[in-house]
Amino acid sequence: MPESTHLAGPAPADRPPTAGDLVDRYRPGSSFFFASPRQVLLAEGVAVGLPARDTDLAGYVSTMLAAVAGDVPEPVAVGAIPFADPAAAHLVVPAAVHRAAPVGVDWRPPPEPAGPPAGIEVRAVPEPEGYLRGVERALARMADGELAKVVLARSLHVGTPSGLDLRRVLANLARLDPRGYTFAADLPGGRTLVGASPELLVSRVGDRVVANPLAGSAARSADSALDTGRAAALFGSRKDRHEHALVVEAVAEALRPYCADLRVPARPAVVPTGAMWHLSTQVTGTLADPSTTALTLATALHPTPAVCGTPTGPARDVIAEVEPFPRGFYTGTVGWVDADGDGEWVIAIRCAEADERTLRLYAGAGIVPGSRPADELAETSAKFRTLLLAMGLPDAA
Repeated sequence: MPESTHLAGPAPADRPPTAGDLVDRYRPGSSFFFASPRQVLLAEGVAVGLPARDTDLAGYVSTMLAAVAGDVPEPVAVGAIPFADPAAAHLVVPAAVHRAAPVGVDWRPPPEPAGPPAGIEVRAVPEPEGYLRGVERALARMADGELAKVVLARSLHVGTPSGLDLRRVLANLARLDPRGYTFAADLPGGRTLVGASPELLVSRVGDRVVANPLAGSAARSADSALDTGRAAALFGSRKDRHEHALVVEAVAEALRPYCADLRVPARPAVVPTGAMWHLSTQVTGTLADPSTTALTLATALHPTPAVCGTPTGPARDVIAEVEPFPRGFYTGTVGWVDADGDGEWVIAIRCAEADERTLRLYAGAGIVPGSRPADELAETSAKFRTLLLAMGLPDAA
């Protein structure tokens, strides 16, 4: 990707870095960026690579962080884990870690993109008609009683002859949704996973555990009255409330073995992002064993029905049969864990995998009995807007 124009300027030596400073320092290929409502984290360089493991990934990472504690100023593991194959996780211990206050506290917004790059090409995979047929196949499987929910995705392949400035895209994502989780993680083969997820898989601070599953969505509207009406309709939708309950139940079931107590609200809230309304439930708990790390919890939870379906096995089978592409790191998890076990892991949605001149964007929708294929297609188009707006391509979905 081409070098960015200057975004924020270097941080003066007499003050801590701001969110804008850390965006400005981000470099694709040698950095990891993660912004949450708690903080902004920028990791630079690689002190230790962490070869992926197909068993006890969390235990291996904890052992490695303890081993390098005397050699690395702030031992922390950062990176991403793919949807289908934890053995292909891409995690590193960075050489340096910088932190700043959350986006929005001191954020200096970058200018809007000047416009889409010349010669850009966008191709849908599958084409909309193919996605509709896939939803119909999934509904037929549900009618047979094989599964209760499956999440089906489609992708947009974007080609840019001159390349896109990923630092600009990252800055725009953080500006467009400062309440979300903005990330950029290096991947094998010189690729980058970049996105702005609204969904916290799990965080751990001391003995406090938080998970925030989202399921059930509606597109936002620029008309305030219509937008409010869509939020109310989402909250009252039996179909969406059922879909949401499936996810919350699965998250709570996965967390209970690790928690001395677990608090699950009886009703969801409706929360906004820049492009969507979501049904949201914040599940909180207290660890039973203080040695349980954020990564242990993340691997226990992943994949939730929010991105896969339920039961998990049949849902995975339908995804493999219907989706005409491998998901890679889409609907995996991205985040960090430190030597104390604290950390934040989010679900890799509203994201793209990018290399020097191409990006592959992904968006999915939860299919349950009663879903209408045209509605699910429209939902994926609305979800694409998060990345497309940041790229200066709002109408490309």
